[in-house]
Amino acid sequence: MENKEFAKKLERRTKIFAISIIRLSSALSNRPEARVIRNQITKSGTSVGANYREANRSRSKADFSNKITICEGAASETGYWLELIEELAWAESGKVNAILAEANELLAIFTSIGTKLV
Repeated sequence: MENKEFAKKLERRTKIFAISIIRLSSALSNRPEARVIRNQITKSGTSVGANYREANRSRSKADFSNKITICEGAASETGYWLELIEELAWAESGKVNAILAEANELLAIFTSIGTKLV
């Protein structure tokens, strides 16, 4: 697969991921503690794709590398919030596990990309 094709597919994948995060977060309860988690997971989960899109439009290799590092952090943080939601049983386990698996796959992809830049 060519780099541009890979980038386009990964941009689409991260957008689908963001949509799944938004749908999950909108289904959480409105209790104060759930609102905190909802805000955090929405920010980190949508940040993955937004920063990857920005990385693909970076002006330098250093800028690209920085954005990829941000993607890694956002994917990892999203995984953390998903683990909390799962352990608190705030959403359907199968749905959370599927999104968590995708967060972990995205983290692995961005880690791999970042490693190749070093």
